[in-house]
Amino acid sequence: MRILIANDKFKGSLPAEKVGFHIKTSLMTVFPAAEFDLCPIADGGEGTALAMTTALGGDWVSTPTQDAQGRQVEAPFGWVANSGTAVMEMSSASGLAIIQDLELNPITASTLGTGILIQSALAKGARRILIGIGGSATNDGGLGVALALGYTFKKEGKSFTPTLSSLLEADAIEKPTSLPPFELMVACDVDNPLLGPRGATRVYGPQKGVRDFAWFERRLEHLADLARRDLGIDPRDVPGAGAAGGLGFGLMAFLGGKLVSGFEMVSSQLGLAARVAAADLVVTGEGRLDEQSLQGKGPSASPASRATCAMVWHRAALWAISRARSPTARSADSDSIRRASSAKRRAGSARSRRARASPTNAASQPAAGGRHGSTAWLHRS
Repeated sequence: MRILIANDKFKGSLPAEKVGFHIKTSLMTVFPAAEFDLCPIADGGEGTALAMTTALGGDWVSTPTQDAQGRQVEAPFGWVANSGTAVMEMSSASGLAIIQDLELNPITASTLGTGILIQSALAKGARRILIGIGGSATNDGGLGVALALGYTFKKEGKSFTPTLSSLLEADAIEKPTSLPPFELMVACDVDNPLLGPRGATRVYGPQKGVRDFAWFERRLEHLADLARRDLGIDPRDVPGAGAAGGLGFGLMAFLGGKLVSGFEMVSSQLGLAARVAAADLVVTGEGRLDEQSLQGKGPSASPASRATCAMVWHRAALWAISRARSPTARSADSDSIRRASSAKRRAGSARSRRARASPTNAASQPAAGGRHGSTAWLHRS
């Protein structure tokens, strides 16, 4: 029997790769002859880079860069040498979480550190970069990234280095000639444009300290106008352009990035569909399985979940990551699982009947889940 363990992190408890290790260790005591395939997954949010690096057999490295307010920091990223792939998260350099000790100042917050991180990957020989852009502290439209990668801004024919405050003085932009060719995939699960009522500034700016919406809008619009005129590209209205304070726009305009669903990027890079097809049993889960799990989270987004009716229950997760016990206890666990499976199927059938009778009430009920982790066992028919 081949068992695929494809779980997300159990947030607040364990990262995805450790959850998978414990599930495997426990299942080996019950299925000693089984072949296991560990494939930690993520949905494009926190932990995506580490999960993908682990699953791809890469190394976790770090490089000096800057945080959003210009302080020197070490930022990690994944490096898969055999494919020339770098896996990173912009939040490790330009994220809100790492400047919480400072007062919010979106006027000076920059994505320069993210650009330095990308440049470091290219210096290692990266031919492909996968980046998640959640959790940003910035609202600069990717201006910092452009500067880090060698874009030149002009003012009355002379080069100068703009900040957000001085960006309106720029009257031209030139693409660097030394930028090597590479593929850039951007994990993005929001559809906001760069500008307007649903744009970066008005929707996500307040959490970063933005108060004067018009001030930021003028600068982002000017940056987009320069890119349209001088670079021949205008992705301001592409869904996701407004992600991460307009970094979605910047990565498309300056680096030719392609915005994709966070989980779809993870799934395609890990070959998850083929691994599911090859498995007899799939075990998946995340920190809590509830109504949010159905909105693109890793376990519900996976090919296994779409193709199979999953049975979800908290007790299975607690059993799976517990230490191996005596043969008698393991036998009792197996009997409990079988009994619970039967009970869950009966309960599921009853809920389905009630849902058909009262769909509104049924839809309002939360899915099963526990505080420390929930697991779905997916049996391939």
